[in-house]
Amino acid sequence: MDWLSHLFAMMPVSGRLDLRCRYGAPWRIDQPAAEAGAIAYHAVLAGSAIVEDPRDGLPHHLGSGDILLVTSGSAHSLHDGSGAVPEPAQVRPGLNLAFSENAGPGVGLDVLCGHFATSVQHNRLLRAWLPPLLIVRGSAAEDGAGPASRHVRGLLALMRTETEHESLGGRALLNALSAALFTLTLRLASESEAPPAGLLALAAHPRLAPAVTVMFQEPARAWRLPDLARLCHMSRATFARYFRNTLGRSAADLLLDIRMTLAGNELRKPLGSVAAAAEAAGYQSEAAFQRVFKLHMGTTPAQWRRASRLGEPGFQGEAGSADLLPHRRR
Repeated sequence: MDWLSHLFAMMPVSGRLDLRCRYGAPWRIDQPAAEAGAIAYHAVLAGSAIVEDPRDGLPHHLGSGDILLVTSGSAHSLHDGSGAVPEPAQVRPGLNLAFSENAGPGVGLDVLCGHFATSVQHNRLLRAWLPPLLIVRGSAAEDGAGPASRHVRGLLALMRTETEHESLGGRALLNALSAALFTLTLRLASESEAPPAGLLALAAHPRLAPAVTVMFQEPARAWRLPDLARLCHMSRATFARYFRNTLGRSAADLLLDIRMTLAGNELRKPLGSVAAAAEAAGYQSEAAFQRVFKLHMGTTPAQWRRASRLGEPGFQGEAGSADLLPHRRR
């Protein structure tokens, strides 16, 4: 498998489409912080929107085909940019999806709002590897767009069509398409002219790709920095510099994240043991593994195993009624 497929095998991500918003200006969406383990997404089907960066308040423009992921989980706001008092919105429940609509007379917006979800621990790693606010420009270029861009636009068109028909199994299909949207969004981001810093930037760096691939494929192997540098046909110093400048962290940091994630997954299994987790992470000494695991994950392997079997906080179920919709509209 390629490294992105390995990543999703390590930390499966599910999707949930919460609602479709259809507004005329003036409008505004204030969305609270995401639940534990969740990443909010907004996919613009038509029209445009302004999102305020929750870190510094700076505005970013979204156009038709653009996708926004708030990977930080922070509360955030979208609006039409006019500064006018928003028209009040009403929620209209449907069989498989709720619609939020207003009577604004201005330029319209049509947007899908939902969440991607993984375990709380996996979400922590995704936040470390992805930018806090990820905007993927599906609207950048329709002419000559690459396969990833065309696939994203095709997927959004399918989701749009599915929301317009109350068909059997519609909710399940929309959520499955949401999960696929996460993978396609990251693929499109990695193929952009200026991929965001972090793991996606590594994917766009052909000289570093061999090292990233083998770390995901054989994480338990005793990789040394010279080994990885040799795979990339670089000196040790050049490799270390390129890797840190691109990812913002060292190759050793990424490899440790991968190993501890695999170990945590092993401990979640019904018959998972500390010995099996240590082996999955490439440790011959259980004592050494337990020290590193506690330092990296903030808990001992035994405590992790007990907590995972008792259930952990995260989002369960679906937002099937107006009372559960994670938006505040004004």
